[in-house]
Order: sequence, then C-alpha cells, then structure tokens
Amino acid sequence: MEDWETRLRRAGIELPEPGRPVGAYVPALEAGGLVYTSGQLPWVAGRLAWTGRVGEQLSVGEGREAARACVLNALGVVRQALGGLGRVSRAVRVVGYVQAAPAFHDHAQVVNGASELLLELFGEQGAHVRSAVGVASLPLDAPVELELVLALGGPAR
Repeated sequence: MEDWETRLRRAGIELPEPGRPVGAYVPALEAGGLVYTSGQLPWVAGRLAWTGRVGEQLSVGEGREAARACVLNALGVVRQALGGLGRVSRAVRVVGYVQAAPAFHDHAQVVNGASELLLELFGEQGAHVRSAVGVASLPLDAPVELELVLALGGPAR
C-alpha cells in the first residue's frame, strides 16, 4: 500500500508548515495508537484565508474550501508531530465546527470539503466517522475549525 506522503506528492499537494500554538496546548498528540490534532483553522500561506459566517459573508463553496485548508493544516501538524506520515494507517474521525448564520443548515456540506479530500487522497483509508457542528463564533472569525483523529499502524520511529 502506498503511504500517505507518496499519495500527497502524487496529487501535487504540499502540506503547510504548521505555525506555533497561540495558547497553552500542543498541535498534535499521540496516544493509544491514535494521533489527535488540536482544532485547525483555514490558514493558507501564513494568513487566515477566509473569515466570517458561512451563509452570511461566505458561501457553502467557500466554506468547503476553508474546510479543505483545515484538513491540510491538520495533516501538516501530524506530519510534524510524527516526523512524517509513514505510520498513519487510516483516518478515524473528523470534527468540523462551522461558524454559521443563524438560519444556516448545511453544516454537513461545508465539512464535506474536508471529508471528500481525505477520501480523494487516501481512498478507503480516508473513510472516517464525523461530526459537523454549527457554532456562533470561532477564533479569529474563522468560518471553519477542524479536528482530526488518525490511526497509527506503521513502524514506530
């Protein structure tokens, strides 16, 4: 089976270098055969690429793109924490928070941006359980925040 790093390269995707935490937490933590990420915002090239509420300032499509950026940032912090993605065997869980207008109900469509990217890149190993939650606000006025849980199965470093 092709590893995750190879699949990303083949897809032409370069994971971003993670920024430093802005609070009292770690970006990723390995425990019990899993790696968990802290919530990731849609940073692109060192800046928050989208702000505002989905359904007000942003469309569902823009929210989906923000969710894709979040999952790439999550994979970047996992790569940094593990020294690579070679030990990752599969996606387990995605939790997506969508800063949404009060009457907005398409949270799942927004978080699909992340889920579909995982499936596109990693096939069956990208399939996961998921929650898509609407919230009134997120840090820095981000439209999406995403947490990722991955299973480890490769050789330990």
